Amino acid sequence: MLVDSHCHLDFPDFAPRLPELLGNMQANEVGCAVCIGVNLEDFPRVLALAESQPYLFATVGVHPEYTDAEEPDLARLVALAQHPKVIAIGETGLDYYWHKDKPEWQRERFRTHIRAAIACGKPLVIHTRESADDTLRILEEEGAQAVGGVMHCFTESWEVAQRALDLGFYISFSGIVTFKNALTIKDVAQKTPLERMLIETDAPYLAPVPYRGKQNQPAYVRHVAEEIARLRGVDFEVIATASTDNFFRLFKTATRPQ
Repeated sequence: MLVDSHCHLDFPDFAPRLPELLGNMQANEVGCAVCIGVNLEDFPRVLALAESQPYLFATVGVHPEYTDAEEPDLARLVALAQHPKVIAIGETGLDYYWHKDKPEWQRERFRTHIRAAIACGKPLVIHTRESADDTLRILEEEGAQAVGGVMHCFTESWEVAQRALDLGFYISFSGIVTFKNALTIKDVAQKTPLERMLIETDAPYLAPVPYRGKQNQPAYVRHVAEEIARLRGVDFEVIATASTDNFFRLFKTATRPQ
């Protein structure tokens, strides 16, 4: 079985195709997927989707790119995270690609999410873009190692990966690892300990080869696992089994399908 640890199946573009996409998951042995919350306004839609299928889960959080979204506070995040289908806090983190002035509000929002994760005892889903040093510094300052989490869609160096691993975080690889010129990511995929690796699609974004440039979907996480297996010189089943076991080890409240 495979798990897509990060996707956005609730996005409106997917709605007409949802039965097809869920069927494709089953056909490709993708037994679970996590629908990631990116703002509070759309969280009811994320949660409703997770509630609709036993193999779908949700997270709650406000993405750092959402500048005009409802600002989360600690109490609200903790309250929403009590739902049994919510397995993590996030997507949260820092993005200095879109916010080049590195606004303080972004760092404070990140700290709020970390404190909520610690308060409710659930792991974090971390977004970091051109902000690795600040992301890791804040995680450490706030004691995020108490709950851990995942560095989603990892695109940084092995040095950054090591620092995240030292904090108890997992490293998640997306379709980028299949891109011909993604040499840094391929290197990290070879070096990351097998017991600390997750896989994802970030659908509808970042479709892997051979679907690059097209709309991504959870079924395509198989291609991520296949490429990592090729890079590491192991059987596909080794990556499938390890990444799935790792998912349920990290996200302890997610119910594993029988």
